[in-house]
Amino acid sequence: MAKTYKGSCLCGAVNYTAGGPIRDVIACHCTQCRKQTGHHYATTNIVDEQLKVTGLQYITWYHASDDAKRGFCRICGSALFWKRHSDPHTSILAGSLDGATGLKLEKHIYCADKGDYYEIADGLPQHP
Repeated sequence: MAKTYKGSCLCGAVNYTAGGPIRDVIACHCTQCRKQTGHHYATTNIVDEQLKVTGLQYITWYHASDDAKRGFCRICGSALFWKRHSDPHTSILAGSLDGATGLKLEKHIYCADKGDYYEIADGLPQHP
């Protein structure tokens, strides 16, 4: 039986349950992710049908490009989701998950855009 993951925004207005297998975490260092979070995104993802969200009225979707949108709580500003328009999966920001997850960081993407104030030195794959 698949583990159930729960998470929320900082203020608790948005809560979610991911009721199925989720991917290990990918760190995205692209400029958009850095601008939204102040550092980088760290996300897992799940099939849309297995993601149940309460407090939908508090989520604002920012259409960051023609290809994808970013969901955040309009009350506290917590970044929660990233969604490619044509993909049947939703990415969940790993930091919004409650408690121990058992997930591991898998790789880094958009490393060519990373900030100049840090190094990626964990030995995981890095993609430009």
